[in-house]
Amino acid sequence: MTAEQNPAPRERDRAPKQDRSRATRQRLLEAAVACLAEHGWAGSTVAVVAERAGVSRGAAQHHFPTREDLFTAAVEYVAEERSTALRDLFPDGAADRRAVVAALVGLYTGPLFRAALHLWVAASNEDQLRARVTELEARVGRESHRIAVELLGADESRPGVRETVQGLLDMARGLGLANLLTDDTARRERVVAQWAELLEQALG
Repeated sequence: MTAEQNPAPRERDRAPKQDRSRATRQRLLEAAVACLAEHGWAGSTVAVVAERAGVSRGAAQHHFPTREDLFTAAVEYVAEERSTALRDLFPDGAADRRAVVAALVGLYTGPLFRAALHLWVAASNEDQLRARVTELEARVGRESHRIAVELLGADESRPGVRETVQGLLDMARGLGLANLLTDDTARRERVVAQWAELLEQALG
């Protein structure tokens, strides 16, 4: 066996170490999102996130030296996870409009959106987070709109269609806000049914 076929021990050791490092970073980001959703910004310290992730505070600070570093990365992680969740809703494309409305509303009432809301609140008071949150939310908003148009089979060349789709997303966001305080499931189901009917009329 040649030297190329049999990597040096240092190279063999480096790959598992990098894998462990990536896994630790992933656990920290997932823990940060979960802590934000459950405890909000004030209760989501590096120590709390590290404990939830099952790593030492020192290990957490190795990956993210400051709290702002950790939650800036969490902003990016939440944005990417929300985009992935949107893309994965209906992998085969356009679907029954009521199902699309229900699925979109479900995303806005789930834990990723709850975590995003806490990030918005934190960003309103944290200059280091504000620019990044604003930028990423704009990106997620554009992608949400584009995917909604595709799934609904909407023709935005027709007057009012773009605004109708955006109204759906705004409504879903509002239901997500309402769900923070109380379980709004029953009313939400009625609203979803009504919006599905309105979309059928508006989109044709």
